[in-house]
Amino acid sequence: MADSYDVVVIGGGPAGYPAAIRAAQNKLSVACIDEWQNRDGSSALGGTCLNAGCIPSKVLLESTELLHRAQHEFAAHGIKASGITVDLAAMQKRRATIVKGMTQGIAGLFKAAGVTALAGHGRLLAAGRVEYTAHDGTARELAAKHVILASGSVPVELKSLPFDGKHIIDSWGALELEAIPQRLGVIGAGVIGLELGSVWRRLGSEVVVLEALPDFLPMADGAVSKEALRHFRKLGLDIRLGTKVTAAKAAKGAVDVAYTDAQGAVQSVKVDTLVVAVGRKPNSHNLLAEGTGVKLDERGFVVVDHACRTGVPNVWAVGDLVRGPMLAHKGKEEGVMVADLLAGRYGEVNYQTIPSVIYTAPEIAWVGQTEEQVKSSGRPYKVGMFPFMASGRARAMEAGAGFAKIVSAMDDDEILGVHVIGPMAGELIAEAVLAMEYSASTEDLQRTIHAHPTLSEALHEAALAADKRAIDIPNKA
Repeated sequence: MADSYDVVVIGGGPAGYPAAIRAAQNKLSVACIDEWQNRDGSSALGGTCLNAGCIPSKVLLESTELLHRAQHEFAAHGIKASGITVDLAAMQKRRATIVKGMTQGIAGLFKAAGVTALAGHGRLLAAGRVEYTAHDGTARELAAKHVILASGSVPVELKSLPFDGKHIIDSWGALELEAIPQRLGVIGAGVIGLELGSVWRRLGSEVVVLEALPDFLPMADGAVSKEALRHFRKLGLDIRLGTKVTAAKAAKGAVDVAYTDAQGAVQSVKVDTLVVAVGRKPNSHNLLAEGTGVKLDERGFVVVDHACRTGVPNVWAVGDLVRGPMLAHKGKEEGVMVADLLAGRYGEVNYQTIPSVIYTAPEIAWVGQTEEQVKSSGRPYKVGMFPFMASGRARAMEAGAGFAKIVSAMDDDEILGVHVIGPMAGELIAEAVLAMEYSASTEDLQRTIHAHPTLSEALHEAALAADKRAIDIPNKA
């Protein structure tokens, strides 16, 4: 006889575990199946984000940013530091300890909420049934009134660059390197590639980034992309745009990478380690048995509506498995929304106000439309910008690089997009998200008192600058 639950969640990552907890908070019986395994074969909740993505990368980014500041910025503060060394093993141990503590934290949250955690693979069958296969191969069926698919995503592996786990690696492998490569190659100048490249460049690696697209960070505002490229190259990242990697061969402890450059000329570069960071794809393989009725699109995403319904009664899908940006916070809100909806409560996700953050130095964050998108729409608009060099708090932090930018409508003053490159951009963008969630105008931000001296004043001044009323910078005619 099958185990029976009100809700079975397949996937314990940033979309799945919040869905499970919220469903339990709604007084429903819940089981969550998660198949993540660490290198040693142990199970852990939290998915890729917690175990091999968002969290460990931020730990290493923080550690290496401190190193960079000690080497290059402390002197400006009157602090003389010499003989600075890196203990990579200790740095990696700290990363692993933080990750382990947080995965155990989710297990504790499950226990407190009454969620049954099941380690292994989950597969949707027909008629409200789920096949659960433990890591030891034993299998049984679970019955569920509702099933939430939240199996996440996996790295894209190029046919010409298969992972070997040693010299040609994915982002997880790049977070666990036990030695600092003399020369590191990164395929892809997206969020993952830039963050990983920044980590190892600060630790002393020569970093070559090969990006197929001719434009840098095309998803970001044009002014931000231009500023970011300048700073990344100043950091020492060798970013080569418009390149097409054709082959890579590992031999004698190195990887020979062949590619064509932006002019079509055949080039090559030799690196110690090659990180392939060309994106991720939905983890929908072996997720659905025949006859479930759940549809996948041509890229493997589960087809859902605005409320994450699959079209099959009582089957839902959330997170990286469905359309929209592959962001942990987007998946989390979808998981919570679904858990509320299936319990008869109100739930909604505003896809127009999902922030994006790149945790480099300077940080990059944005929400809403870029200036280019607004311009192409034909809607009259205005722009306000404020450089962090004019911020007393940023100058005190020796972090004057970058700016805050607000794009708003000319007719009704609605804020259409906010873009920040600079210190703590990921934190500053929260104010913009809240403002846009409540359909705030530029004037609303202008009339909101911001503490002085704070980084948040940059948003206030950018809002004032949109109407040429800035106080702390000259207003352009």
